[in-house]
Amino acid sequence: MSSVILETSGLSKTFSGFSAVDKVDLRVETGTIHALIGPNGAGKTTCFNLLTKFLQPSAGSIVYQGHDITRLKPADVARRGMVRSFQISAVFGQLTALENVRIALQRQRGSSFDFWRSDGILKRYDDRARELLTDVGLETYSETPAAELPYGRKRALEIATTLALDPPLLLLDEPTAGMTEHDVERIVALIRRIRTGRTILMVEHNLSVVSGLSDRITVLTRGRVLAEGSYEEVARNPEVITAYLGTDHV
Repeated sequence: MSSVILETSGLSKTFSGFSAVDKVDLRVETGTIHALIGPNGAGKTTCFNLLTKFLQPSAGSIVYQGHDITRLKPADVARRGMVRSFQISAVFGQLTALENVRIALQRQRGSSFDFWRSDGILKRYDDRARELLTDVGLETYSETPAAELPYGRKRALEIATTLALDPPLLLLDEPTAGMTEHDVERIVALIRRIRTGRTILMVEHNLSVVSGLSDRITVLTRGRVLAEGSYEEVARNPEVITAYLGTDHV
């Protein structure tokens, strides 16, 4: 059995008495794609924000690669190799696709981002940046400003910038949200391609994406874990059908 890369115990978050995340126990095994699903307001994004420390838990613990990270800051968690994307694309619109990836690669120099350095020094990252753009299907867009990229391509660029950090654990928050069917197919193919040597935890509403990608699924509702298992197992669960699908047919 694969080792566990990320584990939570009793993870909880309350806001003025409201439990957004309530005693969530989560185990993500190394090398898997693990999906977090549930209806709107189930606590999925709040759970992501707790894992990546954009929010501090009200109770419970988070262990990543055997280390308790419950009280760490977001930057410290990212340095340990837990990197996330967001529902809203987070790239520098006025910079080209190549420059966006290059900025992420500059993390290799430590805390310096070298904005004041000469182009000659920064270009040392170009070959790797182009490789990453090719990996996500953006090889012909390297000189295109990020703001001019179609939405689906912009999300692919965001994934390229996270891959530049070479994360053991990649958290994808709604990677196909707002996309056309063609772009969804492109992102699904991309996730399949980049999963080698990585663990992926994703929040996703599109059940066809979840069924086609995920090794394991955790279903949340009202901040609690309702069910967990393979897609086939959770899709047959009567409570999941009622809470998430809202129908008697999967």
